[in-house]
Amino acid sequence: MQRHKRRIATALTALASSLLLSLSLSPTPAHAATHDPVVFVHGLSSSSSSWNDWVGYFKADGYTSAELDAWSYDWAQSNATTAQQLSTEIKNVLARTGASKVDVVVHSMGALSSRYYLKNLGGTSYVDDFVSTAGVNHGTSTASWCAWLYTSCAEMNTGSSFLTALNSGDETPGSVSYASYWSNCDDALTPDTTAILSGATNVEVGCVSHTDMNNDHGVYEQVRDFIG
Repeated sequence: MQRHKRRIATALTALASSLLLSLSLSPTPAHAATHDPVVFVHGLSSSSSSWNDWVGYFKADGYTSAELDAWSYDWAQSNATTAQQLSTEIKNVLARTGASKVDVVVHSMGALSSRYYLKNLGGTSYVDDFVSTAGVNHGTSTASWCAWLYTSCAEMNTGSSFLTALNSGDETPGSVSYASYWSNCDDALTPDTTAILSGATNVEVGCVSHTDMNNDHGVYEQVRDFIG
């Protein structure tokens, strides 16, 4: 009986060793590199097409079409309304891609709706990195020309109640990584330093025009490296 038990034990030990050897020799499945999806938010009098250059650059650097979401919205409406639509857009992107968070990259007035989403609509739970390019974070006096025409523009005007509320307290809430890229010769932002966010990585990129800030390749490279 003891000999029989020893034979069974020997056989089981050999089987276990064989299985372990097989597992150790099995090739590890390759996993393609993935990124947080990037949600692009355009500014006043613009559309998703304003991101075409950067979408192309991101694809050239390994991002897939599914990871790049440039969408359009009614830029004349309140930035608070746009923020609610952005919330829905981001939830759709997360559901579609299976990602847990997105990176949000904005231009000009797009900073206002996006920051409203982060501050007031629970967006910090779904955003990993926030990047503002030529963001009108503290308003601009140039908005006075359209403040009487569009709600969004009135909110962007220096000293508006919308901006006062948005910038009260912590300008960079949550565990999100914030960056703001701004130009020292941006004619649309008066003053240029309105783009600076307290608590963010603030980068002066030199003399780049307002409309070029979200298609300039040099600025793109800095943004790519920040969110990468």
